[in-house]
Amino acid sequence: MADENTNTGIPVPEGTSDIIETDYTIGQDNYETQVGPIGLDIHNPVFAISGLSIVAFVFYALVFQEQASAMFGALRPWLTSTFDWFFITSANIFVLFCLLLIVTPFGRVRLGGAEATPDYSYMGWFAMLFAAGMGIGLMFFGVLEPVYHMAISEPLGVASPFDADGNIIPGNVDAAREMGLAATIYHWGLHPWAIYAIVALALALFSYNKGLPLTIRSAFYPIFGERVWGWTGHIIDVLAVFATLFGLATSLGFGAQQAAAGLEFVYGIENTLNLQVILITGITAVALVSVVRGLDGGVKVLSEINMGLAALLLIFVLLVGPTLAILAGFGNGLVAYVADILPLSNPVGRGDDSYREGWTAFYWAWWISWSPFVGMFIARVSRGRTVREFIVCVLLIPSVVCVLWMAVFGGTAIDQVFASPETSLVKANVIDSYSPELSLFGMLADLPMASITSTLAIILVVVFFVTSSDSGSLVIDTITAGGKVDAPVPQRIFWCVFEGAVAIVLLLGGGLGALQAMVISTGLPFTLVLLLMCWAIFQGLRSELRA
Repeated sequence: MADENTNTGIPVPEGTSDIIETDYTIGQDNYETQVGPIGLDIHNPVFAISGLSIVAFVFYALVFQEQASAMFGALRPWLTSTFDWFFITSANIFVLFCLLLIVTPFGRVRLGGAEATPDYSYMGWFAMLFAAGMGIGLMFFGVLEPVYHMAISEPLGVASPFDADGNIIPGNVDAAREMGLAATIYHWGLHPWAIYAIVALALALFSYNKGLPLTIRSAFYPIFGERVWGWTGHIIDVLAVFATLFGLATSLGFGAQQAAAGLEFVYGIENTLNLQVILITGITAVALVSVVRGLDGGVKVLSEINMGLAALLLIFVLLVGPTLAILAGFGNGLVAYVADILPLSNPVGRGDDSYREGWTAFYWAWWISWSPFVGMFIARVSRGRTVREFIVCVLLIPSVVCVLWMAVFGGTAIDQVFASPETSLVKANVIDSYSPELSLFGMLADLPMASITSTLAIILVVVFFVTSSDSGSLVIDTITAGGKVDAPVPQRIFWCVFEGAVAIVLLLGGGLGALQAMVISTGLPFTLVLLLMCWAIFQGLRSELRA
């Protein structure tokens, strides 16, 4: 392990590296104080602007619920219909940029210096980045999305296999089945992981190789120079905090709704808004314990537990479900994804508004809003990898796992829909009457040991919930502490509490629509940040090759 650089709070580069010389000292703009047992070490003005803005937002959404609900309800459809082309085009750029890094000499650069060695094993590394990056989403959308796209959204104009009366149209079944999986894989494959990889690579490169603080603004030193330590950098970091907080709140809202639905489905506990608020409150309290324990003692342990439970549920569904159909669907869906990735990535001249605007534009905004959180988290655990190894592992391997997850859960659900359309709970909850939070439990109900697997699914949602919350708290705390990775614990507690508070007030002020509206509105400006980040990475890697 390298020695720690006292100026940045992170390990110094090992071996050859192009270190940036700057007059900035980490913490020079921080406000430090001790009030009894509570210590504070916060960046001024990033913490103040971010914290006060979030508190004001929570107050507004609680006091003016009716007005907030109306605003949130109108905001999401306007943003997705107006800026869908921008989100889709930007995501395409991120994928192409990552693929270029793999095949160019830039891939030889090692994060942390030419002689750096990895801090974590492959198994520990995969577990942490996967649990933080996809968690609740896989549980919520694994069944819902393949079935919905197959039957309702009609991506690229592929017709639904059901007529207006709910009867199966045999001639449409095969194409719709393949498109349902392909359209889902598109949202969970290369594009989201490319978004995460861009931010993670930028942070790791400029912190571990250039010796700058581990904060978003550091990645923009090649563009803005010393101005990144002034208001230019303040604005970048505040945007990162907003994007991260609302991205996490959206995921927490999805998780709370699904966990509450599972409790009602399995144990008969009525799914009410109050129950969802209680769940968010309780799970946030559990996340606080993990936050206090830190990265290795909390996040890493929970992530590895989660990976084991998720693998157990995946294997169970694969073995007791229609195994041959699942494997065939995996192959056919992957082939369809490769064949259709270009038309699905086309931002203009399409007629599938429901899919493109209602799903793709929202997803890309959601991934982008998560990117400061997931990117910084991945950066913190990726020191010692080469750029090529980093991109391949972060971009390709998780994409394959996501494809497998969707093929197993979505493929099983689709098979149930066609095998018994009159009694299928998946069809009833997704196609007949839209209850997305019940889709997973409807699929499990038609398999053996439904009560046990449904309980395991609830536990998975909760633990994914916790790992996302505590990881996000650590990241936001690092940003608002000016890049310090060892800021006082009370600051992490503050952000963990307010992540839960934002999720609660958004649910009260408009449900999932409010959560989705805020994630898109914060993801939009941060997309510009990511596009600039690509240029900064290029400049940073070029100087590393010359070092």
